Amino acid sequence: MNKSDLYQILEWFSDAGVFDVTSDMSTVQRETKKEVASLAELKEIVSKIDISIKKCALNMVFGVGNEKAEILLLGEAPGEEEDRQGFPFVGQSGQLLDKILAAVGLDRTKVYITNILPWRPPGNRTPTGQEIAMFRPYVLKHISLVNPKVVICLGGTATKALLQTSSGIMQLRGKWMQIPEFSAKIMPTFHPAYLLRSPSQKREAWHDFLVAISELQ
Repeated sequence: MNKSDLYQILEWFSDAGVFDVTSDMSTVQRETKKEVASLAELKEIVSKIDISIKKCALNMVFGVGNEKAEILLLGEAPGEEEDRQGFPFVGQSGQLLDKILAAVGLDRTKVYITNILPWRPPGNRTPTGQEIAMFRPYVLKHISLVNPKVVICLGGTATKALLQTSSGIMQLRGKWMQIPEFSAKIMPTFHPAYLLRSPSQKREAWHDFLVAISELQ
């Protein structure tokens, strides 16, 4: 993390009314290390995070599915329907995701689904850089606890957040990636919401899922 990134995070904490930044940052680091031994424990920690978007949301959306899945799907943030129900990908995007999973022989009992942000940003806006920096340690711990063999990043925001890259999804989709924080291979692909707007890209997303599954075989 460079100085510019650090200043952005410090500014974010200040805007959120948190002034004991050193204490809060150490808590983030301490609570996402190896002593957090279960998803239930991590969920409890995340639920206590004091962040402005939490005040605008109805529910925390943590994760759903097979907690020992070999494939983890990582999205951006909850939408309106996800916020209402408290589960990821249950709106129109989720319905399309279910169809994609069925087309490759999967369903929600065989995968685990979560997001970069556990609360819906106001107006469904894109998560800010500060929010992503705040939650990335928790996301890394979340993935490590599930311990999948493959992480499928759904969309550009999730891909950029996890890989810490500025490259766009058009450049990265369909290509295997890895980061040093865990051993799982990462497959970026299109977000279902994008596929609803651009149905001609569904074939490419379907291909990406097939490549991901082939890695398990």
